[in-house]
Amino acid sequence: MKIMKFGGTSVGKPQRMHEVARLITTGNEGKIVVLSAVSGTTNSLVAISQQLAKGDRHAAKALIGDLRAQYDAFVPELVQTAAAREAAAAILHEHFDFLSIILRISWSEALNKDILAQGELLSTKLFSTYLTEQGIAHALLPALDFMRIDAYEEPQLDTIRELLQAQLAQHRDTTLFITQGFICRNARGEVDNLKRGGSDYSASLMAAAITASVCEIWTDISGMHNNDPRVVERTVPIGQLSFDEAAELAYFGAKILHPASIWPAQQYRIPVRLLNTMEPSAPGTLITQVAAARGAKAIAAKDGITAVNIKSSRMLLAYGFLRKVFEVFEKNRTSIDMITTSEVAVSVTIDNDSALPEILEELAAFGTVSTDGGQTIISIVGHAVASDTSMLQRIFSSLEGVEIRMVSYGGSLHNISLLVDADKKKEVLQRLNKGVFNL
Repeated sequence: MKIMKFGGTSVGKPQRMHEVARLITTGNEGKIVVLSAVSGTTNSLVAISQQLAKGDRHAAKALIGDLRAQYDAFVPELVQTAAAREAAAAILHEHFDFLSIILRISWSEALNKDILAQGELLSTKLFSTYLTEQGIAHALLPALDFMRIDAYEEPQLDTIRELLQAQLAQHRDTTLFITQGFICRNARGEVDNLKRGGSDYSASLMAAAITASVCEIWTDISGMHNNDPRVVERTVPIGQLSFDEAAELAYFGAKILHPASIWPAQQYRIPVRLLNTMEPSAPGTLITQVAAARGAKAIAAKDGITAVNIKSSRMLLAYGFLRKVFEVFEKNRTSIDMITTSEVAVSVTIDNDSALPEILEELAAFGTVSTDGGQTIISIVGHAVASDTSMLQRIFSSLEGVEIRMVSYGGSLHNISLLVDADKKKEVLQRLNKGVFNL
């Protein structure tokens, strides 16, 4: 059995859902199909929740009306028979009734999670209605019945495996299953989610839970490219990557893949394929245990970076100083991307500044603290790229005249990272595309 995950743009229009139905009904292998919300829906639900949090029920009601109008136009193009349209209307009634009821309820974080879950519930139920209209045998598996996270928001893979296998056992004669990405239940049994991009994570966790033959991630791009095609004109698709290479690229900004979605598949040695719903014949990118070749494969950019600098001539070389610095970030649940040290200073980068005031207050006990916001990490990723003796020369020759704030080299054999001002991102990506890949 294999996993097929389709993102929001892949199910963003009725015609796209029709195409997905054709894709999932080819071949004889059993499939679990994981769907995201229809494109734009999650953003609308976030906006609705934000208005409720501010107490502006009038604005929230207007946004709910706008979203309902979009789905009212969606359904007649999705299904044609009277029975299917009646079933779809009942689905819309159920979920938009819920959204209307919340206008009379006090906002809470738990309610916010319920609101955000409506997108995946709508997309899967409507898609299931279309499959039924087409006479395509399948079963709809509610992800809330088997996807679990613990009190630290970490997936409980053993529990997911047990619950999912039990669900599948109830449909022994069924070979096609539809379920939701993104949503889950937390340790309190409440509706929760795997955060933005979490449908990829859902798919990878399900693949690990059933030891799938492959985990296919279908988007609107033909696999991963060697650079960001939205910024750089001349890019090429990558045929094969190792899990290590893909994990580095995902973490450092490659938008096609959610950073967390690598480890479950990697742990159970399940190949991952990145494919294009709009161009299903394209080979895409295959991710396996083995790298196709040595050398640079791709460049990724991670935005929204803040550099935190601690200068302390008195304490820096003292025993345990760095441990104390790291403990501040750990206490505030803030991960560090890059780190550099000198005789009197240490600098680190973070991509989440929600706890920055608390972090700065605690770090002030160690010395003078400053920050540089609006930074971008540019990463050159490839198998053993750090052992290529000519790579640093090519990188820095390409970037002559560009101020580089930090360099991370040697921490990983597969990654060389640079910190630059966000305003220089486009220029740096274009220069490296030419200097590293001759494109």
